[in-house]
This record gives sequence, C-alpha cells and structure tokens, in this order.
Amino acid sequence: MDLIQGYHHSDDDDAAASSPDSSPLRLSLPSKTSAPPVDETALALAAAGSTRSTSGPLDPTQHSVSFNPTYDQLWAPVQGPAPPSAGLTSSSIPQGFRNHKLGFVEDASIQPFLFDEQYNTFHRFGYATDPSGLHYVGDQTALSTNSALSVYNLPPHEQKRRRLEMKSKENDESAFDPEADNPATEDWLLKNRKSPWAGKKEVVQGELTEEQKKYAEEHAAKKAEKEGRAEGKEKTDLVVKSTFHGKEEKDYQGRSWIEPPKDAKASNDRCYIPKRCVHTWSGHTKGVSAIRFFPKHGHLLLSASMDTKIKIWDVFNSRKCMRTYMGHSKAVRDISFSNDGTKFLSAGYDKNIQYWDTETGKVISTFSTGKVPFVVKLNPDDDKQNILLAGMSDKKIVQWDINSGQITQEYDQHLGAVNTITFVDNNRRFVTSSDDKSLRVWEFGIPVVIKYISEPHMHSMPAISLHPNSNWLAAQSLDNQILIYSTKERFQLNKKKRFTGHIVAGYACQVNFSPDGRYVMSGDGEGKMWFWDWKSGKVNRTLKCHEQVCIGCEWHPLEQSKVATCSWDGTIKYWD
Repeated sequence: MDLIQGYHHSDDDDAAASSPDSSPLRLSLPSKTSAPPVDETALALAAAGSTRSTSGPLDPTQHSVSFNPTYDQLWAPVQGPAPPSAGLTSSSIPQGFRNHKLGFVEDASIQPFLFDEQYNTFHRFGYATDPSGLHYVGDQTALSTNSALSVYNLPPHEQKRRRLEMKSKENDESAFDPEADNPATEDWLLKNRKSPWAGKKEVVQGELTEEQKKYAEEHAAKKAEKEGRAEGKEKTDLVVKSTFHGKEEKDYQGRSWIEPPKDAKASNDRCYIPKRCVHTWSGHTKGVSAIRFFPKHGHLLLSASMDTKIKIWDVFNSRKCMRTYMGHSKAVRDISFSNDGTKFLSAGYDKNIQYWDTETGKVISTFSTGKVPFVVKLNPDDDKQNILLAGMSDKKIVQWDINSGQITQEYDQHLGAVNTITFVDNNRRFVTSSDDKSLRVWEFGIPVVIKYISEPHMHSMPAISLHPNSNWLAAQSLDNQILIYSTKERFQLNKKKRFTGHIVAGYACQVNFSPDGRYVMSGDGEGKMWFWDWKSGKVNRTLKCHEQVCIGCEWHPLEQSKVATCSWDGTIKYWD
C-alpha cells in the first residue's frame, strides 16, 4: 500500500518534476545495434555511376543496355580519343563502323588520273603535289629544277630540250632587258616566236641516193607482187567447179546417176524410231550446217558444210560421195532442192546465192544483194519453180525470178535477220521467223504482214518445220522447247502441245517430223537426238549421235525407220 502511495503525485510534484532544474542528471551512452557494418562509399559510387550511365552516351562495344536510353544517347557520335594507328586492328573497330574486312576505309577526294600523275611524278622526280594542291612534298631542288612539271605535262625529250634552251638563254642574256618581258613590245614577240609545238623542223626532200633508190624499187616490186597474189587468190576463190567421184555419170541404159532406182518404194506405212547407227559419212573437213534428202525418193543426200563445199552422197548402194560442188568462197549456210531434185539452191556467207544443176554440177545462176542470205527456198508449186525467196541478214525477204534474174518483190517488216521461210495454206502464204523474236505471216506476192505474232515471253526461233498434215508448225524456240502453232486463219499457239527436255539455247538445231506425223524429232547442243510422241508429248527415245552439237536431222521419205543427222564435228550419220 505504501508503494502504491509512493507512485501518487500531485500537480505540484508533476510541475516540479518537469522543470529542468529539478530533473536528475543523465549520462549519454552510445547506441547499440546487432547489424553488420556497411561500406557506404561503394554504394555512393554505384549510385553516381548509374546516374552517369543513364545520362551519358552509350559505349558502342557493349552488347546489352540495362536501362531505356533516349534517342540522343543511341545516335550520339562516338566520343573519346581514337586508337593509335599502330595498334588499330579490325577487332578494335565496332562492326557497325567497318566497311572493309580490315577496318574502315575512307574515300579519297582525288581522281584516279591525278593520283597516278602525282604517284609517277614522285617516283620519277622525287616530288609531288599534296591532295590540297597548295603545297609540294619531296625534293625541293628537283621541284625548282623542273619548274614543278609532272610526268604527264611534257615528254622527257621536250623537258630536256626546254632545260637546255633555258640554260642557253641564261648564258646569252647577260643584262636584264625589261622590254623583253613586256608582251606589248616587239622584243617579246621575237623572243617568244616559237610555239611549244615547233620542235620539228621541216626538211626539204632532196634527191635520193643510189642505195635509197634501189631500196625503193625493191619495196615497190614486193608490194606489187603481194597485191597481184591477193587478186589472184580472189579470182581463184570465185572459180566455180565440180568434181564427180562416181564410176560413171550414166549407166549402160543411158540413165543419169541422179535417177532414182526403179524399185524404190515405201517399205512401211508406219514410222519407227531408229535404234542404231548403220553408216557414217565423213568427207567434210569442217562442221556440216545442213542436210537434205533427195525429194520423194531419198536415194541421195545433199550436205552443206563450213568448209565452203557441198557434197552429195549415195544412200542406197555404195554410200560414197558422188559429187562435190565448189562455188562458194566462204561457209555454206543453207541448201534447198527443187521439187524434182534436178536442181538445188545454196546460200553462203560470201553473200551469194547459187542455183546449181545437180547432175552436171554447173551453176545456172547467181544472185546477190550484198547481204548474207540465211535461208533460201523455192516456191513449192510446180508452176512456180522459177521463184526464189531468200531471208537476208538486213531484215528483208527478197524474191527473185530465176529466169530473168530480177528482184520481183521485197518483204521488209522484220526488225532482225530472217532465219526461216515456211510455206503454208497450199503455198498461198508463208511464215517467217527472225532474230527479232517474232513470227510474221505473209500473203505470197504481197509485202504486207497479215499476221504478226510477238509476245514478251517469246524467244528467237531459228528452225521451223511443217507437219505432214499441213495443219501445224513446229518452231524450235531458244528457251529449250518446241512450240506448236496452228496454220489456220488465226495462227494460234497450241498451249497443250509443248515438247521439252532437250538443250538448244544458242544453237539453231533443226526440228522435223516423221513422214506419218507420229513423231517429232530434234537435235540438241549435247549431240543428242530426241524423239517425242506427237499425241502425248512424251519423250520416246534419246540417242547419243555426235560428240558435238547435233545441228540437222532429216527423216528418210521412203525408208521410214531411217534418219540422217549432221553435226559440227563434220560427220553425217545414218540411223536405222
């Protein structure tokens, strides 16, 4: 009870206790904590670094950013000193600042010609102009001696002449003449009367010595002999001749060697694809550009070659060369028989078209427009065998009358050299192809295009063949496919028939049909012969015919399982 009373205080006691004078004396003791000590210096430095990293530019070498930078920070230029050139490596330059595998290469503001000029001048004379064009570097003595000329300003002999001339003037002029440096005076004109191009002096030609006269006469004689030899060579090239290689030109009954055998007739109504090579003709010394069987019978085979010669071969009996026709001075491009085979046309790169007699080997007529003929054809009508059409390199199709030798018509619409001429619609019209990647249909005798076929996807068509039923045209396109066009009024492309698989890009490989129209055949650039089925369009057979390009192919008109092929290797092969 006494203790409780001891805690009871009156208001006076509270006031006395609250007064400072009455409070007891207290001692200040240090605070105690159980937490470990913390180094606040590192914390302060980290806080300062984070503040600096969020406000300063970014290091281009770092791979990650721990905050969201501003646009100015991302695109700020690289700051700080550049590394020394000795220690500069490709790894020390950021990937984004490199334009070369060894680092960063700056474009020099100096033209290549000026750089070469100063480079050669420094290596020759020992001085050069710096890129600013205001100062010279190198040997200052040589600079003053050469008057700061570069190697491209004057040739060495002209520089030497000028140096000698300046030295002689310095020796001659002992006194200074102010009038000589004034362009308005006559002294200046006399001093500078020579132009920089007046180095050569005109020499009056005197009489020749005996030795010079003898040399001039010998030179003139050699020149005349050389010109005469060249003229003689040209004349011999133009000599037309023919050589018969058979035993006799007529048999015991008086029949000519070009007469077809009496027992020659079609062996089969159905054509078959050949399987093996039965004979090889190898008389040409260069590539064979075209072959043609004798019309209707095929007992003879005509071939045109790059060796300027035309040969005709026996097919049925001896299979030897019967006659060689030599009338062109350059390679022969195309050949074409008349309907009866007694005559044929040849077109050569010597710009001549020659009309030959098959039996005698004589040239009946020669035609030329001064341009290279690429294709020649006679009108297939029997009553128009005197009309010749030729596709020329100057984009024209020229029509001649063989009897008169006059040009009767010119068809001039193509934009490139004419490659093929094919008669259609009972020979009332003909189709031509050209290097301008187009087909044009003409009415015979009228130089107006009645149908123009040209599409952006079309390629040049250097070979065209007519189907035996005369309703379709097969065109060898240089995008490695054979396209089929109708010969009806609209001449439309048959999109359902397309023959592919062979490689003919860049080669004018011939395309042809079997006599019954069941097969399409074509050579290719790898020396192969391809056979497709006309109805299905599938590849029936592929034959490896030649080592080089198989350029021509002809199906025998009677022996309907036999085919002849020719190549740039100079051989002609007969397949059965």
